[in-house]
Amino acid sequence: MKIFIFIFTLFIYSHAVKPYALQFTGVKVEHTYSNAEKENYLIERVINKKCMDIAVSSENFDDENISKNIPKECKKTLIKAKGIIQGLYINENIKTFSEIEVLNFLYTKTTKNPSKYILVDSRKKSWFDLRTIPSAVNIPFEDLKYDEDFKEDFNDAYKNLGIKVLDKKSFDFTNAKTAVFFCNGPWCPVSSKSIKYLSSIGYPESKMIWYRGGMASWESLSLSVTKSLK
Repeated sequence: MKIFIFIFTLFIYSHAVKPYALQFTGVKVEHTYSNAEKENYLIERVINKKCMDIAVSSENFDDENISKNIPKECKKTLIKAKGIIQGLYINENIKTFSEIEVLNFLYTKTTKNPSKYILVDSRKKSWFDLRTIPSAVNIPFEDLKYDEDFKEDFNDAYKNLGIKVLDKKSFDFTNAKTAVFFCNGPWCPVSSKSIKYLSSIGYPESKMIWYRGGMASWESLSLSVTKSLK
């Protein structure tokens, strides 16, 4: 019996998907756009065949050579002079994720039990509609604060997080989801502001995680993003 259990355990372990491998095997998710349209995505590193033979060398990574000789499918232009660089951690109780942990969170948590886990895009709707991480739910920082003119957005934000609104300043966090928050990049303070605000009103810090790299890091690694919603 012990031998059977050992062999079974070894079989399960050997066939389990290692987190680092998810960038190659991909993660299947369903994304809901702001217009309620749904679409299936396979989140993976999208690497064009033209990029496969580019050597990792100082010559190839020189700015001038990138501009002149590297195929457009293998590079991306980024604005690099905005925002304020954020620290690596918000505090000792809140974990910071890299891309591998985000992929694993989607693979093992949100796709299996969306009633308890959620990936949160903290940016404004216009950013979310431009492109986001597939399966992310848009909960802008502004919607977390009560506004008489935007009651529905306020209530929807907390409903998506599994929180019961008792009144505009009182909440029941009994069923709060474990949430990973992100925004535009390591220079963007919006997701960390969302986490800090939710912590201040009682959201369990053990259920909040920060993907500091955000869209800038995600796209720089050629990971799948949603189509732009026109």
